[in-house]
Amino acid sequence: MKYFVAVAFVWLGCSLAWVVLASTLLYRSGEMSSELTNEVDRLWGPPLEQLPPSVIYHEPKKVTEKVVTTDAQGKSFEQQIEREVDQTLPLPLVGSDLRVKLNLEHRQKGLLWFPTYGIEFDASYEFKNDTASPRTVTALFPLETGKSVYDGFRMTEGAGVARSIAVTADGARFTAALAPGERLAFGVHYKARGRSAWNYALSGGTGRVDRFHMLVATDFAEVDFPAGSLSPSKHGPSGNAWQGEWSFDSLVANAGIGVELPQKLNPGPLASRITFFAPVGLLFFMFVASVLGAAKKLSLHPMHYFFIGCAFFAFHLLFAYTVDHIALAPAFFLASTVSLALVISYSHWFLGLKRALLFLAFPQFLYLVLFSATFFWQGFTGLAIAVGAIVTLFAIMQVVGRVRWDEAFQRRPGAPSVPVPAASA
Repeated sequence: MKYFVAVAFVWLGCSLAWVVLASTLLYRSGEMSSELTNEVDRLWGPPLEQLPPSVIYHEPKKVTEKVVTTDAQGKSFEQQIEREVDQTLPLPLVGSDLRVKLNLEHRQKGLLWFPTYGIEFDASYEFKNDTASPRTVTALFPLETGKSVYDGFRMTEGAGVARSIAVTADGARFTAALAPGERLAFGVHYKARGRSAWNYALSGGTGRVDRFHMLVATDFAEVDFPAGSLSPSKHGPSGNAWQGEWSFDSLVANAGIGVELPQKLNPGPLASRITFFAPVGLLFFMFVASVLGAAKKLSLHPMHYFFIGCAFFAFHLLFAYTVDHIALAPAFFLASTVSLALVISYSHWFLGLKRALLFLAFPQFLYLVLFSATFFWQGFTGLAIAVGAIVTLFAIMQVVGRVRWDEAFQRRPGAPSVPVPAASA
């Protein structure tokens, strides 16, 4: 019983060390997340949302108001006053044709990856003066404020001639005169940069959209759509690219259109998840090593488990502090190689090389390296671990099915816990 208490104490000590390391990784990732996000936004740009344009005109309107006055004697009188106010009214957007290109480029800052993109925006809009009077209208195309940068921005007339515009805090605008029933057509062209997602507020300007068509092309195939957004009318990958098309004859909706860019595995959160679950891998390893050792008369001393546990911990420690300097795959390979080398170079002294490889290195590869590798397989980690546990149990039960455990755990007085291999081993 003392033997198992000592082994459990070793496992518990290693588990506490892993909890401390994983918490440190979480702190590093969380503390730097907002700071790094702001830094990327300053260097590249924030997530962009494009609002549709609007065209408005002003019209005077007479309103009647009730006004209560008080005379010198303190009596109150109610009277109606008629005055003229200036009201702002919109013209309907009767046609939209947009073409958008998104080019993905992942950027790493510290322990985090950020999906950044360049966008080429090319759109044609058409408004109609649906009133019976000539109007002087103002067209406004909203622009993001703050950290966004627009390159080559221009607004054009129907023939492609650049319009004279004024850029203010809320966007770019111009004025035009429209006769009754006349249409106002103009184009908008720009290049910009953003992060993580691009959105178009479909009905943000008028609440209703007529004759809408938008074509989005990307240079990446893995595309997702934000919750609550409108899915494309048709879409599909084309090699390593993707293309989606939205077409509506007439639509009244408060949902928008959006594209979320594919996110790489973030080294910091990945390393912390692997480290938090490391005690499970060590528990599997100790179970297999102790059962096989008992069956083969190779029971390990608790100090052996202590040094092997330290070698397991070395894997996570090295991986945690190399992923922010080199790519994930090389960092994982380096940490795995170092940890396996530590166990093999240590255990061959008291087991011999062959038995060290079979009874310790092979289970370590299964329950440390392959166990940790399942975290790269997002969404299937739990299933992979469950299957591995069941397969492990089946294999151990078959190997030790004929073992007489009363004899396996008997030990002659004064016999060493692990046989010393011959010099030729």
